[in-house]
Amino acid sequence: MENLILYFETIPSLHRSIILVGGISFFWLLEGLLPLRKLSYKKWQHALSNFFFTLTSIVVNFSLAFLLLFTADWVHANQFGLLHLIEMPFWLFVVLGVMLLDFIGAYLAHWTEHQIKPLWMVHLVHHSDHHVDTTTANRHHPLESVVRFMFTLLGVFVLGTPIGIVMLYQSLSVVLSQFNHANITLPKTLDVVLSYIIVTPHMHKVHHHYVLPYTDSNYGNIFAIWDRILGTYKNLSANKIVYGVDVFPNEDENSRVGSLLKQPFQPYQKPTTLPK
Repeated sequence: MENLILYFETIPSLHRSIILVGGISFFWLLEGLLPLRKLSYKKWQHALSNFFFTLTSIVVNFSLAFLLLFTADWVHANQFGLLHLIEMPFWLFVVLGVMLLDFIGAYLAHWTEHQIKPLWMVHLVHHSDHHVDTTTANRHHPLESVVRFMFTLLGVFVLGTPIGIVMLYQSLSVVLSQFNHANITLPKTLDVVLSYIIVTPHMHKVHHHYVLPYTDSNYGNIFAIWDRILGTYKNLSANKIVYGVDVFPNEDENSRVGSLLKQPFQPYQKPTTLPK
């Protein structure tokens, strides 16, 4: 475990790029072999706008990385944060660090975006994809990338996680997000079992259903336990899931970068709520 964290403390930028590009490439190929559903779209054309937002996410995170490094180094040097309050084995420190960063940086950030209207408007860029696949994982408006970064920064400060654990968490977050957005199907029993531990493709697709209450469910990214513990888990048959969001139904506009950049500042139709 120590060697793993030492590696992530100084992980080269090339290796981080390989994780990002390698994950997308792997799941992109897997989508052709084990598709969850036949999506009637031009895969490359659909991916272009999503790749644009992948690049903006990289730019935002790279630009703000010094804050993350400074905070992680400071809390580690001063033994500050919740994880430093009690003695524990190093392996448990790492596991809890990754899990709680996932809770604050992913689940809590995601839940908050659904509760506060200005943040929801920014987050809608992600939800307005009508053909959810592995490239959708990084389809975030630049403003949302800033919001997500700030929640991760908050997690590092509150928990006291050193940079090695932060980099491990971010690497797992990238791969698991690509996995649970991928248009792939798993054997039903395997999917059910895994969905008690990690967020599976089917579990997250329910979150991308176009109407409430399903849109406001299954917020997790790496670990599925947060949704199950906090009562935000829902299930829906795959054949009933419709991608997109009811407040911005125009598929053509939702595939254009210019429209998506302006989307958070546009009026929208009244959302639809289904009976619970």
